[in-house]
Amino acid sequence: MYKPQPTADGSVTFYSDTFGESFHSRYGANQEAESKFVAPTQIARKATGKTLSLLDICYGLGYNSAVALDTIWTVNPECQVEWVGLELDRAVCEAAIEYNIFESRSSRVREIVSEIATGRPVNCDRFSGKLLLGDARETIATVLNSGFRAEAIFLDPFSPQRCPQLWTVEFLQQVANILTPSGRLATYSCAAAVRSALQLVGLNIGTIAPVGRRWPGTVASFSSIDLPPLTEKERQHLQTRAAIPYRDRTLRDDATTIIKRRAEEVETSTLESTTQWKRRWPN
Repeated sequence: MYKPQPTADGSVTFYSDTFGESFHSRYGANQEAESKFVAPTQIARKATGKTLSLLDICYGLGYNSAVALDTIWTVNPECQVEWVGLELDRAVCEAAIEYNIFESRSSRVREIVSEIATGRPVNCDRFSGKLLLGDARETIATVLNSGFRAEAIFLDPFSPQRCPQLWTVEFLQQVANILTPSGRLATYSCAAAVRSALQLVGLNIGTIAPVGRRWPGTVASFSSIDLPPLTEKERQHLQTRAAIPYRDRTLRDDATTIIKRRAEEVETSTLESTTQWKRRWPN
């Protein structure tokens, strides 16, 4: 099911037959974890405190959390990390361990990600965490009801075209409810539909410079302080039909239904078309 593929920075990613996409760009899984998730959520700065809480949505191979943990304990070996991960299929976590993709990480982090892959709660020195398996639309409710609140959230599903269920306004509202007032959420996606959904749930958004992909990522927070501003091109994109968000009011619809619903709304919208927007911004 998961086919290992080398990337430019020497790390290995997998290809998912189910979603028809790779987990990372060819530029490099380690580089992507650092530039798209760890740096934008200010993990190094937050690690100077006594504790740091992290939610990893679509944990996958585990690169994002592994890089984050090494960053945290490099800055502050005494920082207590409280961690929750959401993942649909534990097989990909197990495959990551089987292929030894974390050989460049510290021994401490290698031990933790190996334990995470078992699906059992992990409690060890300066770390407590649990990988919740299943549809993230259901497991997110468990996280919210537990009272867990995250200072950093990694939002890393497959693309909106492949996995729209985890990019809807309704799902992102649940995610925003877990983010602390000063916390940050980061995602590789810059899709206007995703960015507008983040705004609709009360978050301010900023841009993450492209690394290994053609397009930038997105960072979001309740606070607008220090968020890298969107370009004029990006701001105008949010005024087009492309910014019509995905909806899933029951948090139970399948991908086909969600995509069809949005397509119908786009078709009848009076907003500017993406084609017209592209004519003004050809590059």
